[in-house]
Amino acid sequence: MTRGASHTRRRPGPAEPGDATLDLGPGADPESVARTIVLNKLAAQPRSRHELAQALDAKAVPDEVAAAVLDRFEEVGLVDDGAFAAAWVRSRHSGRGLARRALTHELRGKGVPDEVIDASLDQLDPADEWAAARRLVERRLASTRRFDRTTRARRLAGLLARKGYPTAMAMQVVRAALDADAEADANADALADVDTAAPVD
Repeated sequence: MTRGASHTRRRPGPAEPGDATLDLGPGADPESVARTIVLNKLAAQPRSRHELAQALDAKAVPDEVAAAVLDRFEEVGLVDDGAFAAAWVRSRHSGRGLARRALTHELRGKGVPDEVIDASLDQLDPADEWAAARRLVERRLASTRRFDRTTRARRLAGLLARKGYPTAMAMQVVRAALDADAEADANADALADVDTAAPVD
């Protein structure tokens, strides 16, 4: 099957601002179309080179034209997987508390090369990861108090696992949080006992 024949059966990709005005007919200049598609995609949100290549392929832009256009956009800094990955890591770590494993999975899904992913993850301070894990557990701690300790530990560790935290780190953070919570409850009970035992004037 020829490449041209396969292109005729492709479904259009997701629409971006300006896509409706693109001339994708036989007489259209493929390079001009490719540039417009890339600019529209980047105007909507940051993209990896792989995502942009997929968008061009969905619009039946020839591979050699797509590669040339993306190379040119890389030369001028408009397409930069390193900057894209670094920004993604900062945003998803600070906004959603995602750890290295989850961030790696997401960036691989966007076609970012492993060496670029590794470099982007270097910006994460281990101390910040521990702090983020503790914050995630502390926010969920109160909602688990109706369960026994084993169930609480399993649920909280599962939360951290889904965010990409290593098992050992997750269990250590959860154990410390549950210990602190139990101590706070014990102190509150002791204080209540003192109050009820105090003589009334």
